[in-house]
Amino acid sequence: MSHKLELTAQGDREIVITRMFDAPPHLVFDALTIPALLKRWFTGPDGWTLATCEIDLRVGGAYRYVWENLDGTRMGTGGLYREILSPERILQTEKYDDNWTGGETLNTATLTPIGDATRLTTTVVYPSREMRDAAVQSPMESGITIGYDRLDTVLAAVQQEQAQ
Repeated sequence: MSHKLELTAQGDREIVITRMFDAPPHLVFDALTIPALLKRWFTGPDGWTLATCEIDLRVGGAYRYVWENLDGTRMGTGGLYREILSPERILQTEKYDDNWTGGETLNTATLTPIGDATRLTTTVVYPSREMRDAAVQSPMESGITIGYDRLDTVLAAVQQEQAQ
């Protein structure tokens, strides 16, 4: 089964990101929504940590992430949950503190069981075609690939812990 990240531009303002994980949907969902698990894999490039990870997992609830580099540089984002259907779907807004996306994006994560694995499909809708195109040209794909590779390791460890 391929674990290669697929990132494609779709329509005028969307990016669709797809990747398979060797874990059932409920574990992938937990890894997307439980701060202790997010801090293990959602850390950004080497030298960064997820210093702040606050989640109020309910419709209308907010989340806040702040990454910090070894030199003290910080990058933050946050938004609101619009829909939560565990373990199948999360719909949330997102806006970066430095507003590099040109406004708020709408992100939909869909978890589809495929045998004992899960296909995670995330659709990001940008405020404009220009901002979507800028995201495609950014190091976004390599960053997501690094994070999802770490997520593979975390999911394997969680499954091993649960098997004991």
